[in-house]
Amino acid sequence: MSTIYRDTVKPEWVDYNGHLRDAFYMLIYSLATDAFMDRIGLDDAGRRARQRTLYTLEAHISYLREIKEGAAVRVEARVVGHDRKRIHLYLEMFEGDAADPVSACEQMMMHIDTSGAPKAASFDEDIAARVAAEPTVAARDARYAGRVIGLPVRASSTAPA
Repeated sequence: MSTIYRDTVKPEWVDYNGHLRDAFYMLIYSLATDAFMDRIGLDDAGRRARQRTLYTLEAHISYLREIKEGAAVRVEARVVGHDRKRIHLYLEMFEGDAADPVSACEQMMMHIDTSGAPKAASFDEDIAARVAAEPTVAARDARYAGRVIGLPVRASSTAPA
């Protein structure tokens, strides 16, 4: 994987249980996604000049273990897949230099033309080449990607408990 973002858990991000509030995991992932955009050429100047950006269509977060105020965090990212308009990005958050993630996130992003009413657009060739050059991971190897939320269905019961 490739580290794209580092931060420290701030006091205002901590909840009543003394650990990182769930919403701030997404903030950290959002900031990491901004760093990913910078790396592929869609930084602020690139977005303005091209009138293009990325919109997040869907995001899934797995909370694997708690993380406390003051902890150093790093986010690593790999591309699961991409086509001419979309990127499936897989991110893992780690505390300090630890090897096991505290959280994982996958996002489906769409390349958007912002010159008028926002609409999907194909990547410019140079951006597509940068996306293709990013570190990748097979979906089967992205440990926490592709999960479905739901309660198991019990054969003996048709009504929710």
